[in-house]
Amino acid sequence: MYRVLISDPLSEDGIRPLLDAEDVEAVMDPSLSHEELLEEISKSHALIVRSQTQVTREVIEHAPELKVIGRAGVGVDNIDLDAATEHGIVVVNAPDGNTISTAEHTMAMLMSLARNIPQAYHQLKQRKWERKKFVGVELKNKTIGIVGFGRIGMEVAQRAKGHRMNVIAYDPFLNQEKAEKAGVTHGTLQEVLQQADFLTVHTPLIEATKHLIDKEAIQLMKPGARILNCARGGIIEEDALYEAIKSGKIAGAALDVFEEEPAIDHPLLDLTEVIATPHLGASTVEAQENVATDVSFDVMELLRGGSVKNPVNMPSVSSEMMDKLFPYFQLSEKLGAFLSRVVNGTLERVSVYYSGELLDVDTMPLTRIAVKGILQRHIGNRVNDVNAFKTASDKGIVINEQKSTSTKGFTNLITVEIETDEEKRSIAGTLLNGLGARIVQLDQYSIDVVPDGNLIVIHHTDQPGAIGRVGSLLATHHVNIATMQVGRTNIGGEAVMVLTVDKEVDGDCHTQLTEIDDIKQVQCLTL
Repeated sequence: MYRVLISDPLSEDGIRPLLDAEDVEAVMDPSLSHEELLEEISKSHALIVRSQTQVTREVIEHAPELKVIGRAGVGVDNIDLDAATEHGIVVVNAPDGNTISTAEHTMAMLMSLARNIPQAYHQLKQRKWERKKFVGVELKNKTIGIVGFGRIGMEVAQRAKGHRMNVIAYDPFLNQEKAEKAGVTHGTLQEVLQQADFLTVHTPLIEATKHLIDKEAIQLMKPGARILNCARGGIIEEDALYEAIKSGKIAGAALDVFEEEPAIDHPLLDLTEVIATPHLGASTVEAQENVATDVSFDVMELLRGGSVKNPVNMPSVSSEMMDKLFPYFQLSEKLGAFLSRVVNGTLERVSVYYSGELLDVDTMPLTRIAVKGILQRHIGNRVNDVNAFKTASDKGIVINEQKSTSTKGFTNLITVEIETDEEKRSIAGTLLNGLGARIVQLDQYSIDVVPDGNLIVIHHTDQPGAIGRVGSLLATHHVNIATMQVGRTNIGGEAVMVLTVDKEVDGDCHTQLTEIDDIKQVQCLTL
């Protein structure tokens, strides 16, 4: 008999598979104190939570029988994944259960925003009949710009087309072919901003999307456009949105999420042009039931020795294999992360090549980690060692792994190659005995770079003084150079320099670097 502890409120219909299972004892108690949680978890084989219970290292260490933790929802911020992995506990979640709920809520907010429904209702409740004050706009023939074209973004697009709207979408994994298949127009972020009458965001909140819609982005939009956010607070810079509405640049906004919640005293709520709800995107009976059902099935499957659909943390690897692979984990991820930040275009194919000492081991875990490093630039922690391949497949990205006897003089070598709809780029790295990880090749250039810290990658023409001009400019911005590596194919031809610096380069410094003679491209990244 398996004991499953459910410490947060969940839909009873959703956990019906657990309640009806003859080999499961389901214990639901959402009111446990911390001490009571430690007592209950000590005799449980599985734990299911939402966002209320904090599954800390202490909790995990009090659970000698625990095999699986289920999160009824997407985020796992309240679970210590490192501690779970260290103790051999699988963490599963339910990423698909609220897709329809959130898409429908977005459409409800869209229509309410277009027709001023909440404002008119509020006036009528105060016994005021003011028809002329709340003249709205039709959706037909308007353009909706969708930033983030994953599951929810696609569902919103289908509904918008039902209202005979024009749909233009941007996503780092969306190309022309995929857009045509979905029946939408593919655009760059700039094109989406410029064309949208209504702009809706459906991306995760990661470093790359933090304040993605900022003052500069809003300035690109049409006068009188409207903005929606039913995804994550922080994607839209709220101060910039406030000023844009006050100035009349933006006609209104519909917000389900805020950067800090609860947002009951937020200045945006003082604007009559803003409608808002308290993070209700996933708050439907069906969504709550779906996430509970999904996680219940995964928990039961794992307890019974089966495979799970939505694992979050690292898959199990034998201790012998782990000893051989562990030194390469960080190198693999850093190679993927580095290359993803310098490549242009929509990802289509990732190839990873192994040689030397890695010929005789199962390198699949390393490939997963490299793919994770690539995808995390755009998806954040939603992609992990376990779901990296599935996530890539869902985005239409082909993964290829090969082994070769060609070591180019190194005892071990990992080469990662990315193909996009615009270009093909590659990077190679090795572990040097006693010196650690090194990047030894970028495209056709031989270099020697530690894959860590703040890096500047500069493509330039090999001419006298180029390096000096870069160093002088960085000095004026108080940016100290720690290391510099230069690679070239021939004298006076194309070259690359990779600098490690002591702090991040700001926008002004980056712009001035691009204006130096013989500099063709400047890319800044942090590993």
